[in-house]
Amino acid sequence: MTLTNKESYIELILGLKNNIGGNFSLSSCTQERITMCNSSCPFGEEVVNSPELCRMTSSVFGGIAARNFGYAKVEIAKSIAQQDGSCEVYIHLDPESAKDRPGIEYREFMDENKHDPRFEVLQSRIEESMLKIWRKQSNKHVKKYQPPVIIANSEGMKKVLQSIEMIAPTSATILIQGQTGVGKELVARAIHAMSERCEKTFVPINCGAIAESLLESALFGHEKGAFTGAIEVHQGYFERAEGGTLFLDEVDSLSPAAQTRLLRVLQEGELERVGGTHAIQVNVRIISASNINLLEQVELGSFRNDLYYRINVVKLEIPALIERHEDLPALVNLILQRMSKKHNKTINSVSHNVMQQISAFQWPGNVRELENTLERSLLFTTGKEITELKLDSDIPPSITVDWKQRKEQAIEEVEKAYLNASLKQYHGNIKEIAIHMEISTRAVYNKLNKYKINPDKYRT
Repeated sequence: MTLTNKESYIELILGLKNNIGGNFSLSSCTQERITMCNSSCPFGEEVVNSPELCRMTSSVFGGIAARNFGYAKVEIAKSIAQQDGSCEVYIHLDPESAKDRPGIEYREFMDENKHDPRFEVLQSRIEESMLKIWRKQSNKHVKKYQPPVIIANSEGMKKVLQSIEMIAPTSATILIQGQTGVGKELVARAIHAMSERCEKTFVPINCGAIAESLLESALFGHEKGAFTGAIEVHQGYFERAEGGTLFLDEVDSLSPAAQTRLLRVLQEGELERVGGTHAIQVNVRIISASNINLLEQVELGSFRNDLYYRINVVKLEIPALIERHEDLPALVNLILQRMSKKHNKTINSVSHNVMQQISAFQWPGNVRELENTLERSLLFTTGKEITELKLDSDIPPSITVDWKQRKEQAIEEVEKAYLNASLKQYHGNIKEIAIHMEISTRAVYNKLNKYKINPDKYRT
C-alpha cells in the first residue's frame, strides 16, 4: 500500500473506519491539518465505559499518516467516550504548527517492520472485529470482561496476527501452542471474529478444569437415563457451538474415550450423545490449545496420533512474554488503565526502575502473571506512579536484576579473571598482554586501574 497524497489517505481512513460501524466524514483539509468528524463510534456506546479504546483511532490515523507524510500528531478534540456527543479528530501534519497542540505524536522510522501501515490496518481490523462481538455480548448480559485488545509491537506477535488474517477465513482446524498465560484464548477469539462464523457462537472450554467422569457428557451431551442423575436430555458444548467455533483449551487433558469421540466429529462431522443411539450432525470449527508439546504426548502414547494430525492442520505458536520486549510498555499501560478503573485509583505509570525490573524478569506465567503482579503493586501504591514491584515472595529476587547489569557483571568477572591469569603467565608484561588481548597497552592499564589490580605483584 503506497499513499501519495492526502486524498488517498483520507479515502483509506474513511473506508476503514466506516466499514466497521463508524460514521466518519471529512470536515476540512489544509496543508497543516486534516479534520475528521464522527457521529457514530465504531465501538458503540460502550466506549463511554472504556475511553482507552480511543487509542485505536489515534494509532491508526497517526501511524498511517506518519508513515506516508513523515510526521503526524493526533488530537482528539471531542469524543463520544467523553460524552461530547460526537468526535472531532485533528491529524496535524506539520511539526511546527502542532508543537503546542495536545495529542500523540507519530513519526516515520527507518524500521520497515515496526511502522508498516498495512500491519496497522490489519491490527485495527482484527481488534474491531472482536469488539463487534464483545459489544453484542455486553448488550445481552451484564458486562464481566474488558474489551479485547491485542498488543502486537513485537515481531513474534505481528507474525501471529498476520497468520490470523490468512487462516481465519478458512475452515481449517487450528492448534495453538504456547506457555500458560500468553493469551491463547484471545488469539482463538480473534480467529473466530475474522471468520465467516463470527455471527455465530464462540464457546470456550477448559478441558483440564472438568472432571474426567463428566468430560464426555460436557462436550458431547447425554441422553435421559444415560447414567444415574441424567434425568433429562443434555446438549453438550458441541451442540451449543453449532455453526460457530469451539475452543478446546488444554486439549491434552482429554481422556482416551473423549479423544475417540472428538476424532469422529472431525472425521464425520457427527457425534453421539452419551447413552445415545443415533448420530447428530454438527457444524463446528474446532480450535485447540495446549501449553505442552503435544507431539511428545503422541510419542509417549498418551495422545492419539490420528487425532493430533486432525487438530493440527494449522499450528500457531504464541511467543512467551520474555520474547516480546517491544510489547511490554503498551501491555503495562493497558493493564494499569484497567486496574486503576477497577480499583478506583489514578495510577497511570511505573517508575524507570520498575520498568527495568519488568523487562528483566522471566515471567513464567506470562501476561497473566504480569497482570496479577501489576494489580498487586497498584493496590499498595499511594502516589500516581508505581515505584515498587510486588513480585511473588516465592520468586528469588536475583531473577529481577536488570539484564544489562547482569551482562556487564559477567563481562567484568571474565575480564578480571583473564587479566590475573595473563599477568601471572607473562610475569606482569603489559605489552605482551596487550598483544594477546588485541588492545593497546593504555587500554590494559585502564582495565587494571578499573579493577584495582596491581601488575607489580606479578613482576619478578
